[in-house]
Amino acid sequence: MAVFSPGLRPVQEPRDKGLKTGALGLASSVAIGMASTAPAYSLAATLFFVVAAVGLKSPLVAVLAFVPMLLCSVGFSELNKADPDCGTTFIWAARAFGPKTGWAGGWAIVAADVLVMTSLAQVAGQYLFFLVQGPNSAIGGSASGGWVLLVGILWIAAMTYLCYRGIEVSARVQKTLLSIEITILLVLSVTALIRVYGSHPPGSLHPSLSWLSPSHLPVSAFVSGLILMLFIYWGWDTALSVNEETADKSRTPGRAGIISTVLLLVTYVIVIIAVQAFAGIGGKGVGLTNPAHQFDVLSVTGGAIFGSSGFGTVLSRLLFLMVLSSAAASTQTTILPSARTTLSMAAYEALPESFAKISPRYLTPTVSTLVVGAVSILLYIPLNYISGGNPIADAVTAIGLYIAFYYGLTAFSCVWYYRATLTSSAWNLWMRGILPGLGGLIMYAAGFYSLQSDWVASNSYTTWTVPVLHWQVGGIFIIAALAAAAGVISFAFMRVTAPAFFRNETLTRTTPVLVSNKELL
Repeated sequence: MAVFSPGLRPVQEPRDKGLKTGALGLASSVAIGMASTAPAYSLAATLFFVVAAVGLKSPLVAVLAFVPMLLCSVGFSELNKADPDCGTTFIWAARAFGPKTGWAGGWAIVAADVLVMTSLAQVAGQYLFFLVQGPNSAIGGSASGGWVLLVGILWIAAMTYLCYRGIEVSARVQKTLLSIEITILLVLSVTALIRVYGSHPPGSLHPSLSWLSPSHLPVSAFVSGLILMLFIYWGWDTALSVNEETADKSRTPGRAGIISTVLLLVTYVIVIIAVQAFAGIGGKGVGLTNPAHQFDVLSVTGGAIFGSSGFGTVLSRLLFLMVLSSAAASTQTTILPSARTTLSMAAYEALPESFAKISPRYLTPTVSTLVVGAVSILLYIPLNYISGGNPIADAVTAIGLYIAFYYGLTAFSCVWYYRATLTSSAWNLWMRGILPGLGGLIMYAAGFYSLQSDWVASNSYTTWTVPVLHWQVGGIFIIAALAAAAGVISFAFMRVTAPAFFRNETLTRTTPVLVSNKELL
């Protein structure tokens, strides 16, 4: 039976894939969307590079980076109204542009998620030792050491199990971890501002409206900072990936995605202004451009904000718990969208059928969840040993290309999918045409700029020399290219062994969301 809503193109009544329907409400969906971005981890790992690029304008860049994310989230929301499928970009791009484009969008989601898992596991391993042994832990300080690697592997395994165990368990864990994270971030910010206006520590600055002004900001620096800031917003779309397990699945996930981006903006601007005011942007001490703590701004700055005696010591330790909980939340919510994307792809025969198997007890993807966890571990181990673990940092940067690709693709899919009804009302024109289209253009412009920047060897932590030509190519570009090559190989394998999807035989604009011929495990 076809469903018709004003302004929507007809899509067949979706049928259940076997996931647990109605398990999540708006609050749980927002928590999953926010937790997936890992605010504390993202700020700790990115703020040094943003400040190094744009100086005191980092709050401005945080606001401007929010704009394309909000615009793209509108596209996600509008597409979800017509077709609330857990495959998200895979399904929507396939309906709009055809199976090949849809498959590429699905692969981009999985590639980005798996690549970031290596960094999340490493951070979790380090911060567990920092939490237990203190900030001077020799084990925690060795990012590529064997103990950190072991804990990172166990961490991925534990988060994979939680995702397998059920969406409701995952949601409860996310709410707890996110509450810890946001509370400590707000305490950190308030304490920093009190000290700035009180004792005025060396190097500190009073917040100024000029920090939100675009004057005296070079275009090249702005673009570099914008691309870095896009990473810290990435992840809210997980709220859409669990749409089939959400109450009122055609409306709630889209609203959760938009709300998540707005709450992230507020959180980031408050924390960045507070930390920048306290630490300043100098290159010594706790200054935000001190290369000694380029990968860990928050714990170092936070230790100075809270102090090293009395209650301050407790709060400083809580900072480690905050980053650890942030990594835990993001690890879990990274597995969720990957598993559901591959589940949907398998349901339409774009991946082997085994990926569509569902646990009859927990109503979660089984093979998809376990494979995502296993592949993440298998990737983490070699990256940890190559060049002292530096490829892990390059892998995080390479994700930007895939973020820009599938966010932009989804935005353009919205415009093209609704093209016949865009002029029927002002709402349709803006919400399904102009706004997502603009978001897609910004994403692709950022992606193309990033691509040429990633090629430059000096921008990466690892390099590769092209034989004969003797070109020095950045590790960021190499990792992104290898992930793309793996996608091309997988695409070719599926097109040869299971061509039905690529012939438009399993998914068209009016195809219902299928129940695959899966076996229950």
